[in-house]
Amino acid sequence: MSKNYLNLLGLAVRAGQCTFGEEAIVRDVQRQNAKLVIAASDIGPQTLKKLRNKTDFYNIAFLQVEEDREQLSQAVGKSGRVAIAVLDKGFADKLKSLLTESTRR
Repeated sequence: MSKNYLNLLGLAVRAGQCTFGEEAIVRDVQRQNAKLVIAASDIGPQTLKKLRNKTDFYNIAFLQVEEDREQLSQAVGKSGRVAIAVLDKGFADKLKSLLTESTRR
């Protein structure tokens, strides 16, 4: 599987277009600022349920990736990150296309 999306995710973080932390992500989803929420494979079940419910209710894209929290954290340069909200539509669209392309292979 191609990990190009991890590089793009790191770029989005450096551009200041991402939010971290459950409360901040939920706030951005409710305000319709988030365009995509990405969750690590080892996210806790309660956090996963909360984020899924919020993104479903507010019609925000949600993707759970194969990578665990360590790989996701390394890509964004911050430790212990299990979920990331992408705020920019351009970054979100490209990340979605890269992630769906890699699952079709």
